[in-house]
Amino acid sequence: MGAASKLSDLEWAYEQSRDVFEHIVSLLDSGEGNSMDMSQLEKELEKRGRELMRTLIQEHLDNRSPGTCSEPVRDTDGAKRTEKIGHERQIETVFGRVKLERAGYAEKGRKSLHPLDAELNLAPELYSLEFQHRVAEEAAKNSFEEVVETIDKTTGGHVPKRQAEEIVRRAAWDFDAFYENRQCRSTEDDNTGSVLVITADGKGVVLHEKDLREKTRKAAQKRRQKMGKRLSKGEKKNAKRMATVAAVYTTTPFERTPEDLLSKGGSRINKARRPPPIENKRVWASLEKEPEEVIEQAFAEALNRDPNHEKKWVALVDGNNTQIDILRKIAKARGIDLTIVVDIIHVIEYLWKAGRVFYPESGPKLEQWVQHRIEKILQGKAGPMAGGMRRSATRKGLNKKDREPVDSCATYLLNKSSYIRYDHYLADGLPVATGVIEGACRHLVKDRMEITGAKWTLLGAEAVLKLRALRSSKDFGEYWVFHEACEYKRNHQAYYADGVVPDTTKSRLADKKPKLRVIK
Repeated sequence: MGAASKLSDLEWAYEQSRDVFEHIVSLLDSGEGNSMDMSQLEKELEKRGRELMRTLIQEHLDNRSPGTCSEPVRDTDGAKRTEKIGHERQIETVFGRVKLERAGYAEKGRKSLHPLDAELNLAPELYSLEFQHRVAEEAAKNSFEEVVETIDKTTGGHVPKRQAEEIVRRAAWDFDAFYENRQCRSTEDDNTGSVLVITADGKGVVLHEKDLREKTRKAAQKRRQKMGKRLSKGEKKNAKRMATVAAVYTTTPFERTPEDLLSKGGSRINKARRPPPIENKRVWASLEKEPEEVIEQAFAEALNRDPNHEKKWVALVDGNNTQIDILRKIAKARGIDLTIVVDIIHVIEYLWKAGRVFYPESGPKLEQWVQHRIEKILQGKAGPMAGGMRRSATRKGLNKKDREPVDSCATYLLNKSSYIRYDHYLADGLPVATGVIEGACRHLVKDRMEITGAKWTLLGAEAVLKLRALRSSKDFGEYWVFHEACEYKRNHQAYYADGVVPDTTKSRLADKKPKLRVIK
């Protein structure tokens, strides 16, 4: 028996997609499908599934075409666009290439307006924003050669290397605006640790000569390169531009004693006691901006989290005088009580170099010499240790060159005495090591920018650093929503009167009447 049933408007539509789906089902139920192992099935379904999705999008676009408007279309000058012209464009999607026929509202001497493009939020380029999203995320992880290869393998679309580079530069356009406009996180941070940390460092990136800073570029022009294709040992010195890397995070106070901090034997940091977790870490880097601009951004991020200065503000540095001067200047201008801490690991490295002046061979005596001085420095006695090692070098009759590591270490301890008060820092539960920013330098910059033979343009490197920062800070998804909204404003809203894009007419489905089908 059969019964007539009234079906929805969609029953008549997407016929080609239904055919593609039926072919997939037929394959699965055929002898060929039943002879496939799981790997073969997955590969075949993935390929055919993408084609099904591409066909669905194509038919959906066909149904929404041509996207005419029932109300007047006016440009930013208020001029009414009356002439309607049919324009076709291609769109590269994650499922493959599709085309769109849409109405263009034209006027002589002016760019045509396409309300349907705005409704779909299409980019002016060939590639859909979701396709660009995939390219940008891949470029944040891998070389552009790998990006092209991965996109070919994991989507139905294709992008050449040069176009991938252009997509990445555009994808990073809204990085600064995103963080400037992001809602204040102070409420979110109410339950986080009471220690708020700002930390910064620098890492060099090999750039094309035209993108080096002026002083470095002049030095590079004097250098005679031995090979035409790549730099030889020692030639990278004047081929790099420094990226300023910054991080902001919160943590819980972690009180310790010098004995807690040192490992058995006393010459290395004890990692047995796990510190409290780092919370809401945001990291980023910039080649374009000067160090002061990046550190200003770090203060802005920190203020966004703690606008009332209720947390303990700490700045972790490696001893760089320029960074310390910038931190002090900004903190004073903003009225922030900032505790600047020089990384204990850098102090220890100075001690090892000084110790080898007295004990050139590795062994217990060298280790004991270093251990004793680390303990005293952690107890707040850096000054006496500096004077003592200098006197030892003098008594030993060392010449200026041989005693240089000792004098360097002593000078470092005395010059940084205001920032190595580790007895106070440990008692207050403050961090004393710059592992977070060193990890950021390695992950954000070194792991991606130092691919063998890589030489970057400034714009390309800056864009990749921004995208890597978004991934590391776990902000990529939120950023992309913001970026698409910005793209809509730039590419569409900005061309219409009062920023209002008129609605297009309903899709063709709305004009179709349902059919009756006999169900057996």
